[in-house]
Amino acid sequence: MRDAKAAAEYVTEGRGHRRRLVALAYPVYFELLASVAAGIVTMIWVARLGGSAVAAVAVATNVENLLLGLALIGGSGTTVLVAHARGAGDTAARRGAVTGGWAVCAVLAPAVAVGGFLLREPIAALVLGGAEGPEVALAAAYFAISLPGSALLFAQLQLDAVLKGGGDTRTPMRLALLAGGLILVLDPLLIDAYGIQGAALAMALGRAVALCCGLLVLRRHRTAGPRVAVVRAALRTLRTGLPMGADFLLRMAATLALVAVVGRLGVASVAAYGIATKAMYVATMAFYAVRQAAAIHTAHLLGGELEGREGYRLVGRQTLLVAGTLGTLAAGLLCAGAPAVLAAFGAGPEVAGQGAVFLRCLGPYLVLLACFIALGGVLEGSGHSARLLRITALGALVQLPLAYALSGLGLAGVALAMGLAAAVQCAALGLLVRRVRQMPAPVFSRAA
Repeated sequence: MRDAKAAAEYVTEGRGHRRRLVALAYPVYFELLASVAAGIVTMIWVARLGGSAVAAVAVATNVENLLLGLALIGGSGTTVLVAHARGAGDTAARRGAVTGGWAVCAVLAPAVAVGGFLLREPIAALVLGGAEGPEVALAAAYFAISLPGSALLFAQLQLDAVLKGGGDTRTPMRLALLAGGLILVLDPLLIDAYGIQGAALAMALGRAVALCCGLLVLRRHRTAGPRVAVVRAALRTLRTGLPMGADFLLRMAATLALVAVVGRLGVASVAAYGIATKAMYVATMAFYAVRQAAAIHTAHLLGGELEGREGYRLVGRQTLLVAGTLGTLAAGLLCAGAPAVLAAFGAGPEVAGQGAVFLRCLGPYLVLLACFIALGGVLEGSGHSARLLRITALGALVQLPLAYALSGLGLAGVALAMGLAAAVQCAALGLLVRRVRQMPAPVFSRAA
């Protein structure tokens, strides 16, 4: 009788964790989706200015993705530390986490904004492969506004981090929808008036308005308490967030390197890979949303002294269940809808054929990737992000040589390499999880 009662309680508790993960994750997904949608619409309006303008904005987007990795250092560290302090009911630690995050932002954001503006022309030439043409001048003109405006991105992500650590993922979603909506309205007006710089200006203004609204909301989350040592709090944030930001940067670098491998297959393969990757991002954003939710939820529970193997196992199982379901659903939809996806992007027969094969071969990769990314959130929330970074690096080291070796099979070979690398990562992650379950729950040091 007791065993049956304990089993029922275990199932009920698991459902509670699953509902909490979903409640935290779905606003994050729509937040990410709003940003991507705004970027796509901006590209559509910029396309009216010609191919050189499209190329300039495209490379600028890649640069911003790299800057996002830097912004995540402070943002991710803040989210985990605030969530942990909230779970522990430690107002001093929570105040220290917020202070440390803003201190990191105050150092990184001006450095990137000022340095980016001063180096806009060399950066434009570098990301365009040293080319000499109108696209370099256009990219430099775009960077003249977008790189100083990146300070707004850093501040927005830091504000979101404080809110998410406090368990509020809906407000960041609303702010992202507000920024995206403003960008959609401003794009046609400012691009017509100022050309490519109008696109950068619309982005900056949309973020500025959303940031101001977010700061008003953040006033409700002010935490009273004693003063904290700012430098010590900032170092604590850096120690926590640096592996998470590095993980993102490493994934971006591996993605760019994989493009070079695909380039060996010809222009049609590159086009097919590019379209398929954009479709795949719609799915992977859901995986990253679950990852953020898992990190927030785990850190909060650890703050409340969740310890022992059962605690990790229960949260981890529910995270895997949600992620595995999403990965399977994404794989099925992309497999069945591959022709429609390629047609929506106006792909020709050759590109459409190769793209459909690639999307249909991605099923195992998507399921494994969903599980790896989402379960990584549990490890991040429990203070093991440095160990997770090593596994991400291992996956990149395995994927690129495999993709090169199997590229003779076309995009199907590239998809196979991606799946095998994801399998290696999942196997390594399983070993790490077994070790983590046998360790005592980590203690996040308090900021003085």
